[in-house]
Amino acid sequence: MPGTPDFAAGPAGGPDPGRPPGEPAGPAARDRVRRQGPPGRTGDPEAAAEPRSVRVAARGAAEPAVGPAAGPSGPAAGPAGPARYAGGAARGVRTATRRAAAAAPPRTPSSPGGNAPAPLGRFLAKAAAVTAGLTAAGAVFGLVRDQTIAHLFGAGPDSDAFLIAWTLPEMASTLLIEDAMALLMVPAFSHALARRAAGRAGLTRKEARAQDPVRMLVAATLPRLAVLLAAVASVLIVAAPLVVAVLAPGLPDPGLAVQCTRLTALTVLSFGIAGYFSAALRAHRSFVPPAAIYVSYNVGIIGTMLALHALWGVRAAAAGVAVGGLLMVLVQLPAFIRNVGFGPARAKRAPRSRRDRDRPTLIAFGLIAPVIFFAVFRQSQVLVERFLAASLPSGAISHLNYAQKVAQMPMVLSLMICTVTFPVVAQAMAAGEREKARRRVEQDLALASLAVLMGTALVIGYAPQIIQVLFERGAFTHEDTLATASVMRVYGFGLLGHCLVGALSRPFFSTARPTWFPALAMGAGLLVNIVAGAFAVGWWGTYGIAAANAAGISTTAVLLLTGLGSRMVAIQVRRVAVSIGRLAVAAVAAGGTGWIAGPMIPDPTVSAALGCLLVPAMFGATGMAIRALEVTALPGQIAQFSSQLTQRFRNVR
Repeated sequence: MPGTPDFAAGPAGGPDPGRPPGEPAGPAARDRVRRQGPPGRTGDPEAAAEPRSVRVAARGAAEPAVGPAAGPSGPAAGPAGPARYAGGAARGVRTATRRAAAAAPPRTPSSPGGNAPAPLGRFLAKAAAVTAGLTAAGAVFGLVRDQTIAHLFGAGPDSDAFLIAWTLPEMASTLLIEDAMALLMVPAFSHALARRAAGRAGLTRKEARAQDPVRMLVAATLPRLAVLLAAVASVLIVAAPLVVAVLAPGLPDPGLAVQCTRLTALTVLSFGIAGYFSAALRAHRSFVPPAAIYVSYNVGIIGTMLALHALWGVRAAAAGVAVGGLLMVLVQLPAFIRNVGFGPARAKRAPRSRRDRDRPTLIAFGLIAPVIFFAVFRQSQVLVERFLAASLPSGAISHLNYAQKVAQMPMVLSLMICTVTFPVVAQAMAAGEREKARRRVEQDLALASLAVLMGTALVIGYAPQIIQVLFERGAFTHEDTLATASVMRVYGFGLLGHCLVGALSRPFFSTARPTWFPALAMGAGLLVNIVAGAFAVGWWGTYGIAAANAAGISTTAVLLLTGLGSRMVAIQVRRVAVSIGRLAVAAVAAGGTGWIAGPMIPDPTVSAALGCLLVPAMFGATGMAIRALEVTALPGQIAQFSSQLTQRFRNVR
C-alpha cells in the first residue's frame, strides 16, 4: 500500500554493523553505513536498552507536541498555552534522562542520535493494525447483528419501531464516542500527562500521587459528566412519547417505539462513559480496549436478542442495545483503572489555581462547536430518512436501514486507509510540512476512491444476490429482498460522496485552529437532502429518499474537495478530480457487467461469489484501458509491499 512506509517505518539506524563481505572499504563507505544502518533494518537497537522510565516519559511528553492538542486553543491549556506544558515536559524528560544516564549503556560514537522516531513508528503501525483488525471485526459482528434482526423480526412494524428507537444510540455514538468527546478529552489528558512528566522530579511517590494532574483531571470531570449524562438519559426516558412523535410523526402505532426508546435512552450514559474511557486510554497509548468496544456492543445486542426475543419480541433488541452499551464500559474499565485511575479525594486539597488548570474547559465552544455541528449535521441524514419514511407503508424504514448498512460496508473499509494515515497528516500539519501533508492527502483520496468505487460496482451489480444471501430467511421474505436491493442500488450512487466526506474532513480537523467550513458544507448537503427528499418521497417513496441522500452527501463532498486546497492543504483539485473520474468510469463498466451477469446464475451464493472475482477483474481491465493511474500502478505497489514484508520476515529470522 503506498504510503505505508511513511507511517510504519522511522529513520533507519543502529550501531555500526561492521563491514560485511563485498562492502567497499574506506571511510566514506563506513560512515554511510554508520549513518544509515544495514539494509532492511529500521530503528535503533539501543533504544531497547534504555531504561523503561525514560522511554515512557518521552512518549508521554511527546504526545501534546503533535496534532490538534498542540494548538493554542486546546481545551485544557492554561494562560501560557500548551507550549508551557510541552516545555515543562521536556525539562522533566531531561531530568529523568540525567538520573538514568548511569544505568543506560553508553552510546558508541557511531550510534545515531535521533533514535526515537523508529520505535514510535513501529508502535503506531502495530496500534493501527490492531485497531483496523478490531474495527473490521466490529463491522462483521454488526452485519451479524443486522442479519439476526432481519431473521427474527423481518421488515415490518416491529422492526420499524426498533429502528426509530435506535436513532438515539446512533446520535449518541457520534457525539459521545467518535467525534466530540475524543476531540475534547484526548488533548486534555495529553496536557495532563505532560504536566505529570514535568512535575514529578524531586517528589516522593506519595506526593506525586497526591498531586497527579491526570487523577485530578478525572476527579474534576468524570463525576460531573456522569451526572449530566444521567440527567439527559432520564429526561429522554420520561419524554420518550414526544421523542417518537418528533422522529416519526406518521408512525401508525407509536406505543412499541416508545417502549424501545426508553430502553435505548440508557445508552446516553453508557456511551458517554465509554467515550471518556476511550479518550483517556488513547492518550495513554492504550489502543486495544477502545478498539474492542464495538465488538462487545454488537455481541451484547446479538446475545440479548437470541435469549429474550421469544419473551419480549423486538423489545429484546432494544434491551440488547442497553446491554451492549454497558459492555462498552466494562471492556475498558480494567485498562482505565490500570493506566489512568480515579481521582483521589485528597486532590481537592490542591490550590484552587491548580484545580482550575487541571479541569478542562468543557465549554470551549469555539473549539468544539464546529466538530459538534459537523457530526450532528452528518448524523441528521438518518433522522431525515426515518422522518420521511414514517408516512410510507410498513417496512419502508427497515428496507432503508438494511440497504444502507450493507451499501456502506465498502465505504467503511475504504476509510480505514485514512484512519490509519490520519496521524501522519496531523503531525505534518503541526510541524508546518504542508508539502508532505498534501502528498499524503492526495494518496489517501486516490486509494480510498479506488477501494470504495470497486465496492460500489459490486454493490450495484449484485445487490439482489447480496441481500438474498445475507438476509432472506425467517421473517425476511423475497419481496423484502427485492425492495431492499433496489434501494441499495440507489444508495450506491452516494457511496463515493460518503467516502470523500470522511476522508476530506480529517485534514480540516487536523490543526489546532477551529474551522467552520466542514460544518457549513455538511449543512448545505443536509439542506439538499431535506429539500430533495421532501419532493421525491411522494413520487418515488424509498427510492426518492435514497436518491436525496446521495445528492446531499455528494454536494458536501464537492464543497469539501474544492475548499480544502484554498483553506488547509493545497491539493491539486483538478488532478484529483480527473483521477476520481477515471476510476468512476471503471466502476460503471464493472457494475454494469455485474448487473447483466448476476441473474445468469440462479444460485445467489454462487453468483455473488463469482461476482467478487468478475467485478474487480472488469474494474482493473477498464482502468488499465483508460490509463487510470491508481489502477496501472497497483501491481507495482502490491509487489513493493510484498517485497517489504518478505524482507522484514527475513530480518526477523
